[in-house]
Amino acid sequence: MKEANASKTLSLKTLTKSSVWDIQENDVFRILDAGSKDTELKDNIRHFADIIRSAFMIETLKDNDTLSQKKYEKLGYKIGTVKLDESTKVLWAIKKRPIMRVTDLTYENIRHITASKLVEVLDRNFGGGWDSLSQSIQDIIESGFDISTTTLPKDRLHKKGGMYERKIADGYDVLEVEKGTWVEAIFAKVKPEVLKPRVKYNDYTDPEDEDEDADVNIVDDYNKPDDDDVELEEPNDEDITEENYRTTFEINDDMDDDAESLSDYIVDE
Repeated sequence: MKEANASKTLSLKTLTKSSVWDIQENDVFRILDAGSKDTELKDNIRHFADIIRSAFMIETLKDNDTLSQKKYEKLGYKIGTVKLDESTKVLWAIKKRPIMRVTDLTYENIRHITASKLVEVLDRNFGGGWDSLSQSIQDIIESGFDISTTTLPKDRLHKKGGMYERKIADGYDVLEVEKGTWVEAIFAKVKPEVLKPRVKYNDYTDPEDEDEDADVNIVDDYNKPDDDDVELEEPNDEDITEENYRTTFEINDDMDDDAESLSDYIVDE
């Protein structure tokens, strides 16, 4: 049902390497034909053809080669004419890429299969259980599905009220992988899609923050020199007054033990 609704509304303008997995072969010819008539899109048909190739196998055939056309039709391909630009028309045989092995799974198509389809793919490739999959394949699967596993003796796996029964009741599909007298159960359930809101940080200012900072005057004194780094200017004799004048004097290093006051050490100039 999801693919049927998507194929009716999808157009070249909204086509991506993810959404292309929602359409079927006949939809490809329909949206390409509509796009070739759109003045905004007709010059980019080859670009959209590359997107379509990510989800469909495409063979270019000769118009008069009826033998090849029949051969591809028997293989499940759909045959149709595509206008790539104003002067180029080609005959395509196209077929949706099958997802048969775990290596066929990608971040673009993982959300376009059901949990039962995933279990079927895993069953076709399994042998060592969930841990036998590479980390990259596990990451792809978990981007679209909730996965949990348990390994128990055969006689305990289906115990009433146990994890197996609870998971099935919660809508999970399950794959059982036998390991001698034990069984590993891999539970899979489609994750709900979460739309992430886009916030334009540069265009948004909280009014409360604006009022709060309105009277704050921040002084940037990062590059202000320290007091010790200030270069002293030569004094001007005219600026010297009684208040700012200071007399300098020297004190001898050899202190007289008999001196009674500081004045004994002052050297007269």
